[in-house]
Amino acid sequence: MTTATAAGAPPPATPPAPGNVKSVTGTRTWIAAAFLLPALVLLGALVVYPIGFSVYRSFFDQSGHSFAGFDNYKTLFTDHTIRTAVKNNAIWVICAPTVATVLGLIFAVLTERVSWGTAFKLIVFMPMAISMLAAGIIFRLVYEQDPARGVANAVWVGVHDTFSESAGYPKAHPLPAAPLKDGGGGTFVTKATVHAGQPVLLPLVGVLAEKMPTSAAPAKAARSRPGKVTGTVWLDFTKGGGGRPNVIDAKELGLKGMKIEAVKDTKVVASATAGADGTFALPASADGAQLRLPQSNFHEPYNGVEWLGPTLVTPAIIGSYIWMWAGFAMVLIAAGLAGLPRELLEAARVDGANEWQVFRRVTVPLLAPVLAVVLVTLMINVLKIFDLVFIIAPGSSQADANVLALQLYRSSFGTEADLGIGSAIAVLLLLLVIPVMLFNIRRMRREAKR
Repeated sequence: MTTATAAGAPPPATPPAPGNVKSVTGTRTWIAAAFLLPALVLLGALVVYPIGFSVYRSFFDQSGHSFAGFDNYKTLFTDHTIRTAVKNNAIWVICAPTVATVLGLIFAVLTERVSWGTAFKLIVFMPMAISMLAAGIIFRLVYEQDPARGVANAVWVGVHDTFSESAGYPKAHPLPAAPLKDGGGGTFVTKATVHAGQPVLLPLVGVLAEKMPTSAAPAKAARSRPGKVTGTVWLDFTKGGGGRPNVIDAKELGLKGMKIEAVKDTKVVASATAGADGTFALPASADGAQLRLPQSNFHEPYNGVEWLGPTLVTPAIIGSYIWMWAGFAMVLIAAGLAGLPRELLEAARVDGANEWQVFRRVTVPLLAPVLAVVLVTLMINVLKIFDLVFIIAPGSSQADANVLALQLYRSSFGTEADLGIGSAIAVLLLLLVIPVMLFNIRRMRREAKR
């Protein structure tokens, strides 16, 4: 008999049978396993098996019957199209999450103290309710080259026309019987010299109706002014016929904005710009000179930027992504901002810090965990970006905007489908996502230990 038994202590408990072990919540192990089994089966069928099969398939050729080794992976780094996709993915990962997070931080901070901040946040967050497909269609129209249809170019052309001359009359030219002749280099000059007090007629034809400025007025004969060379430059064409050549008829319009130069011995001695009715006046220095219509009058009007061309297509699509996801970043950051200890911010202000110093030294460090969540989430999101690129980029520049997810679709289901290369791209995407996920897991564990 032991001392414990002699003292009347209870005997040690008999360990339960393996099947009867209970968890900390009192649930038997086999019951917990039964509830988890459907989820584990789905996880294996929808995640584990596809990943395993993709890795397996990536080591076989296009037919799937011959072992190819690492040839498919070598293709990823030697094929020009796939290397372009990798490069564009790197641009996406670096630029899109960073810009969206920074904008979200700015919006969240600036709208915190204004009465209409909630309405602004609602408007900025609203694009999140739109599907990627719808957003792609919207921005395909926004980036339309024609300023009459594309909002981006309509704004850009409007700003350009405000600060520089853009009105041109392409294909305008004089008739053989007109008092103008070809001056070389796309210019036209008068056949004879001009003199003060004798109005000059400069008729042109070939101007398309859509190229005429909306503010153009009916042409008028210029008045004779002492000491000045006056004249009219106009479209010598009457709609419906009946007009006379080299004569200003009632229904003919002046060529507003046309530039006229007076040239003596190849030197420009004076210049003027025609008004809405086509009239112009030159100083006395133009007396005895030839009048020249310079080539700048006949260039095509400024038509904006080729947003979806090979150079700007990727930044343009990234802009549409930021439009959608900046609201997501703003809402999360605003939630984190609302939870900051206000006494720390006030203490910094009392110590003499200005608003920029409070923002940089106090607000941003305290928001670091939230900013990390937003940044990591967006990085994972852009690694698999597909919809926007596929819809917005036109066929002529889709290769320049190519990303890995789009190339995965093309390689797997295109006209020359190669599931070996497609599987290798899928494995590469998985390998790119893993470091970001590991970083996120470590961050969450550190947060849980605090």
